[in-house]
Amino acid sequence: MDLGQKSGLFALLSLGFCGLAVALSDDNCDSQLVSALPQTSFNSSSQLSNSHSPGFAKLNRRDGAGGWSPLSSNKYQWLQIDLGERTEITAVATQGRYGSSDWVTNYLLMFSDTGRNWKQYRQEDSIWAFSGNTNADSVVQFKLQQPVIARFLRFVPLDWNSNGRIGMRVEIYGCLYKSDVASFDGSSSLLYRFSPKPSQTAKDVISMNFKTMQNAGVILHGEGPHGDSLTLELHKGKLLLHIHIGRSRTSSPDSTVTLGSLLDDQHWHSVVIERINRHINFTVDKSTQQSEIRGDFSHLDINNELSFGGVVGRRKPGMSLKKSFHGCLENLLHNGVNIVDLAANQRPEVVIMGKVTFVCSEPPNVPVTFVSPGSFLSLPGPAQKDSVSVSFQFRTWNKAGLLLTTELSQDLGTLWLHVSEGKIKLQISKSGRILADVTTGSALNDGQWHSVELNSRRSRLSVVVDKDVGSSAHTSLPFHTASGSHFFFGGCPDVESNQECKNPFIVFQGCMRLIYIANNAVDLIQVQQRVFGNFSDLQMDLCGIIDRCSPNYCEHGGKCSQSWNTFYCNCTNTGYIGATCHSSIYEQSCEAYKHKGNTSGLYHIDTDGSGPHSPLLVYCNMTDKTWTVVQHNNTELTKLRSTSGVNQHFVYFNYTASAEQLRAIITQAEHCEQELSYHCRKSRLLNTPDGTPFTWWVGRTDEVHTYWGGSDPGSQTCGCGQMKNCIDPTHYCNCDADRREWTNDSGLLSFKDHLPVTEIAFGDINRPGSEAVYKVGHLQCYGDKSFWNAAYFDRETSYLHFPTFHGELSADISFLFKTTASSGVFLENLGIKDFIRIELNAPSEVVFSCDVGNGPFEVSVETPTRLNDNQWHYVRAERNVKEASLQVDQFPSRTQRAPADGHIHLQLNSQLFVGGTASRQKGFLGCIRSLQLNGVMLDLEERAKITPGVKSGCPGHCSSYGSLCRNEGTCQEKYNGFSCDCSSSAYTGPFCRREVAAYFKSSTSVMYTFKEPYELHKNASAQSSSIYSDLTLHGENIAFSFRTSQTPALLFYVNSYYKEYLAVLLNRNGHLNIKYRLQNNKEAEMFRINARNLANGQLHKVSIRREAQELSVQIDQFPREEFSLSSDAEFNAIRSVVLGKVFESDDLDPELSRVNALGFSGCLSVVRFNSIMPLKAALLYPGSSPVVVKGHLAESQCGAPSPSSPFAVEATHSLSDHSGPLDESAPIVNVIRSDSALIGGVIAVVIFVILCAVAIMARFLYQRKETLQTPAAKGPKPEDSPDFTFNNEPNSHNTLSENQKEYFI
Repeated sequence: MDLGQKSGLFALLSLGFCGLAVALSDDNCDSQLVSALPQTSFNSSSQLSNSHSPGFAKLNRRDGAGGWSPLSSNKYQWLQIDLGERTEITAVATQGRYGSSDWVTNYLLMFSDTGRNWKQYRQEDSIWAFSGNTNADSVVQFKLQQPVIARFLRFVPLDWNSNGRIGMRVEIYGCLYKSDVASFDGSSSLLYRFSPKPSQTAKDVISMNFKTMQNAGVILHGEGPHGDSLTLELHKGKLLLHIHIGRSRTSSPDSTVTLGSLLDDQHWHSVVIERINRHINFTVDKSTQQSEIRGDFSHLDINNELSFGGVVGRRKPGMSLKKSFHGCLENLLHNGVNIVDLAANQRPEVVIMGKVTFVCSEPPNVPVTFVSPGSFLSLPGPAQKDSVSVSFQFRTWNKAGLLLTTELSQDLGTLWLHVSEGKIKLQISKSGRILADVTTGSALNDGQWHSVELNSRRSRLSVVVDKDVGSSAHTSLPFHTASGSHFFFGGCPDVESNQECKNPFIVFQGCMRLIYIANNAVDLIQVQQRVFGNFSDLQMDLCGIIDRCSPNYCEHGGKCSQSWNTFYCNCTNTGYIGATCHSSIYEQSCEAYKHKGNTSGLYHIDTDGSGPHSPLLVYCNMTDKTWTVVQHNNTELTKLRSTSGVNQHFVYFNYTASAEQLRAIITQAEHCEQELSYHCRKSRLLNTPDGTPFTWWVGRTDEVHTYWGGSDPGSQTCGCGQMKNCIDPTHYCNCDADRREWTNDSGLLSFKDHLPVTEIAFGDINRPGSEAVYKVGHLQCYGDKSFWNAAYFDRETSYLHFPTFHGELSADISFLFKTTASSGVFLENLGIKDFIRIELNAPSEVVFSCDVGNGPFEVSVETPTRLNDNQWHYVRAERNVKEASLQVDQFPSRTQRAPADGHIHLQLNSQLFVGGTASRQKGFLGCIRSLQLNGVMLDLEERAKITPGVKSGCPGHCSSYGSLCRNEGTCQEKYNGFSCDCSSSAYTGPFCRREVAAYFKSSTSVMYTFKEPYELHKNASAQSSSIYSDLTLHGENIAFSFRTSQTPALLFYVNSYYKEYLAVLLNRNGHLNIKYRLQNNKEAEMFRINARNLANGQLHKVSIRREAQELSVQIDQFPREEFSLSSDAEFNAIRSVVLGKVFESDDLDPELSRVNALGFSGCLSVVRFNSIMPLKAALLYPGSSPVVVKGHLAESQCGAPSPSSPFAVEATHSLSDHSGPLDESAPIVNVIRSDSALIGGVIAVVIFVILCAVAIMARFLYQRKETLQTPAAKGPKPEDSPDFTFNNEPNSHNTLSENQKEYFI
């Protein structure tokens, strides 16, 4: 959180916790505190006998029966020690009862200042059960991770020896605690006036402890004459730190930081506010939030005074409440000055406003906690039963739960008071009929204390929530209500014969206090002592509510909500998924998208996976290399305008990625580049070779650079200077020649450490006649160092080691592996007790095991296929505070939930072992690739280079990724990855998936010619069988796709030197015909395909196969049709394959000549004739193929959608070769970016938008017209009309005409 930029006399802030303990007896604060206490300092829930009393529970003593034992061994027993005064407790120790079988194996610690309102000791924000003893005599000691400040300590046994009973002897270690306390009554305060400092300080600190039962109130406030203010207030049980900058010019001068939760529990909480220059550290208990002050000033003016406990005078800016603090403050320090001590000694620096006492008096507060479905509290009803009057306070996180039920006397029915959807609902029912049903309140499951008052008098019934009489609920009954004999709170006894309590609702989980029945307070301590009432599974004299959303374990902006037992993360619109929104839904690079089979387009990438960087949108250009393109705000040619009095013109570039994201993209890439271009006339660039550069640019590290695109870093040259071909040999840049003609210096910047360009300063543009235009291209990078980073383990004893993995609260591990071994450990990291391990346990089972202190657990995935098949397999394991999960390939993931109240921190301290274990057993044999821990790549290759038994890299990618090469493309192995060879495919692209297509006009012809046989030149009189035998075909395999509205039309033509031919054409009805003439002395054979009208403007696929005299044809997905030739099965001496119009038409028969005269208008794509791809040769390799193109041939996308590139980056080196010779014409600049033509640019944009709209409308109307044309309108006979038209392609509804020409808007 950014709080701006303002610092100074900001009398604030420090790092310290839970009071300032002073050891009066021992500097180490580990003195024995129990051994010298009298027996009266001990108390317990019960005792077996006088000799088993709590006074005998001293460590290593044998007095009495040798320790304390209660009358009954159950979970309601406790042993309590009164230390006499507040003490810092640092450790505890336990022992069993001497000479017996009585000892405790697990227990809880609870502490209190008053012997009431207890609080459980917590570790890692979870309730922590201490491990006790295994026999009666050994001592088990625990040092507390966080010291406890309390007067009373209570041991609560949870488990004990099954062959004995509860028995304990204990010791407590610590030291005395000194504190200065002030108590505020809600209308009092301390005004502290401090002397102004002679100069600005670098650090200010305020620290204190506080306790209160109120959830709101101002604790600290200071303000100045210019509106600056500082406020610390309690709001809904949370602490809010407000900072207001009155004189700030920023749009948001107010800043608020929120920390803590449920702070109104009448227990001490520590607060520290620390300023170091402009930085703020705000600490509440163990949580710290860092921020920075907003503003433009060097100090915060607060009149050299601070008010504690309230605000003196009127309401101030930055405050959301008027209410003053009601509670106690302890050890209140401002820059080391003890303010409470000054006030207690009536020093003039502190003014006491109202009633402030220096003893922390605590109101009676005995809460009770309903912790489980079996919890209930039963209290007797009043003696006078002519009315119902019950009131209490409750707090909960659950949306529903029973608060109270009773059977009304005189058999009037059952009364239920319960929480439903966060509201209070009162119902009275009898024999299944609802007699009363009222609702009041809202959002009462917010964890705050809420009061409920239920009153009935005669037939009038009312419910008031939070003393808000205005919104209370009332109802009238047809009878006079009378109180029942018992009231049941939270739930009902689990007894089948129980007739007094029925609960059709969810049980209540939460806390209650201040229970009144018939206006008489209920003494819950007496209930605890079984004097009256009854209860089960309650925690008496404490409120055990936990805010599971503080701290918030939902990552990446996930929203936290909770119930009593757990919390939930809403990851909507975050870009992350999982129980804690930890895992990114996006790939980390364009390379990863490519190898999932994706084509060029816009993609979100998450450069650090589960790390802190947010996803960003980039363009992935999937060519042979995978380019990642990051856009900025100006990539057009932009004219520079001179400004009088200004020597340099600064241009800044804002990228769609943050600095951290750019750093990650560039670091991860193999190569990055950015185009830099400067067009000039009488405008020098670098002033080379000896002058001071007129122009310089700044990279992402804010360093200034004086070299230009195409040259080496630090050279202060341009590309032509590097190549020594500048137009003036005495200069190192073309523009430095200072010519009156236009020239340019353009090239690529490719030194990754300096990229991208963030700022350029242009200098020589103010002279008469000077003109200049610049262009900075997008940042483009290819390659992903992490994606192919691999290591091969060839021995079971070999492994790689890395530094300890730190994933305390959330950890994800992902990698790919391939092996032929049946088992082996992929990785392992150990701690003292904790560990994490992933292994191949069996050929078809991967196991993820972990221990964070709650005992080992395993998550396993068994796959239906074997994983040791030497193919790449993907593994991803995640562990967070809620669950552990494991996924293998695309199989369903397995999940195991973590205990709700267990340890949550994973604490490791050994090295991370990859491919093996520390014991060198169960090592992995095979390859591990792309290993990432919490989004950070481990460089396996570099570590493998220096490790015996491990090889860098791993071959054999085609075995796993070869299937990505489509359409007869073949996979080619590379060291880092693979590539697809499309030379034998009619398709192209990185995976041979992009159709090679072209639009034909009626005059367009593509002719692929076969070499004339050598024998024809050598011996013209030789027999034909010998001359043409090497070009004789016994079959053809022809495939192509087309789209046209023309009939008739010649689609495909093959001829021979013997006047034999094959023709594929559409007749006048749009039906496909195939014409074979394989003997020049016989008539051609015509085969008519029984298909629909194919001249419907939609895309159709044609497959023709001939083997000897057997011919088969398939169109689209229709059934293949079979035919037989009656003529010779040999196609002799193939001469050429022609697409479109045949210009050498002497061999055509009259029918073909008539069709050929029309030419072909339409689109052809992916044309194959056996192993020849004539259209691909004409479009992609015209200079090296025996192909002749006549007429206009335009590459098209007739079979596939056009790429969605917004950047036009298919040519990734668009200006890399433009640096050099003289260019006398002025460059065409982007008038929108030109400083001198802004208005014209806006007009041009408006006109362009209008034209685009017109074009789109025209295209739509044309398509509509084509769609509505019926076959009858085009001329076929009714019997030839198809029953329906087949649509096989997603874009096939786009009919084709000559006007279209693939000009997509």
